[in-house]
Amino acid sequence: MLNRLLSAIGLERRSTSNTGLNGWPSVAGAGAVTPATAQGVSAVYACVQAIAETAASLPLILFKKNGDDRERASDHPLYRVLHDMANPEQTALEFREYMQACVLLRGNAFARIVRGYDGQVRELWPINPDTMQVRRTPSGLVYEYTREGVLTRLLAHEVLHLRHRLGDDGTMGVSPIAAARGVIELALSEQEHGKNTFTNGAKLLGVLKFPGKLKPEQRQAIATSWASQYAGGANAGRTAVLDEGVDFQSVSMTLEDAEWIAARQFSVEEVCRLFRVPPVLVGDLRNSNYSNSTELARQFVTLSLRRHLVMWEQSIAKQLLTEAGRRSYFAEHQVEGLLRGDSANRAAFYSSGIASGWMLPSEARRLENLPTIEGIDDAPRQASATPAPQPYPSKQ
Repeated sequence: MLNRLLSAIGLERRSTSNTGLNGWPSVAGAGAVTPATAQGVSAVYACVQAIAETAASLPLILFKKNGDDRERASDHPLYRVLHDMANPEQTALEFREYMQACVLLRGNAFARIVRGYDGQVRELWPINPDTMQVRRTPSGLVYEYTREGVLTRLLAHEVLHLRHRLGDDGTMGVSPIAAARGVIELALSEQEHGKNTFTNGAKLLGVLKFPGKLKPEQRQAIATSWASQYAGGANAGRTAVLDEGVDFQSVSMTLEDAEWIAARQFSVEEVCRLFRVPPVLVGDLRNSNYSNSTELARQFVTLSLRRHLVMWEQSIAKQLLTEAGRRSYFAEHQVEGLLRGDSANRAAFYSSGIASGWMLPSEARRLENLPTIEGIDDAPRQASATPAPQPYPSKQ
């Protein structure tokens, strides 16, 4: 009634819910960008899996300091949690893969810490980040989450909190898809455009021109009849029959005119740029070849994975080890595990290390899970006639 009264006296009310820059209405997007919808973009899913699967599959070892040397702390309870079983229901790989994916998609990952009678970590249980609320109190951070209607409150030392780039509040992390939401929205819009085009039989949209004026019920009847006979993939290729002076005029662009394929390819590059993943690792082989694939894989470890691996290692030291434990123990990923499926590079890596003197043959056998041979390190080594191949040959 208020709207009608304002219109009657020459006034009107404008909605500001969809107002954009300088008062112009903003264009509605393809939908809210959430972790679920973002993973509907294949490039996002591939980037998340490339980082999460690789980081989770690398051996995460707890070491004990022994002077200037170190040794595996296989007798420590935390060693089994990080390397074998995070909890009775999840392996270490499954747990770490889920946590890493949460960091990339939501900016934060949470896990409840279960300690034994001696204060050492015995289990890690992941918590859905969507149910977690973090509050800052005078005594520190408090974590609250709800599961099956039950509110649980945890203190900071009871939660393993992994964060992507720290936000302005100093508490929560910011995910790439939240920081660059427009990139994901554009990719979703392009994907929706292509789906609708092929769903409608890849036919051009247009208008039906009538010589006279139509009544509202006639418009609705004609639109329904046209859609049922000529729209959709099942009706592709059918011939439209027009009578009584009706004319069909196309008003839309083809996929070629809109450069849809080129835009889709560029969206892959933009998504890879967000996650700092080389496009070749997500199946974009346009600019890759045999010569640069090895270099791109090396860049993936040094430029993409390193930040996440250090995040895990420092968070473990901060939240899973006591003050006394940090002086004696530390966790570290064995990046050499990436060579596990490449026997040639793995052999070159060992050969180079043994020939240069910074690795012993017994250590190489231990890394390969081979039985120990007594005296193998004392055996005289013969210099190879040809130098050992380098694991990452440079252009020089």
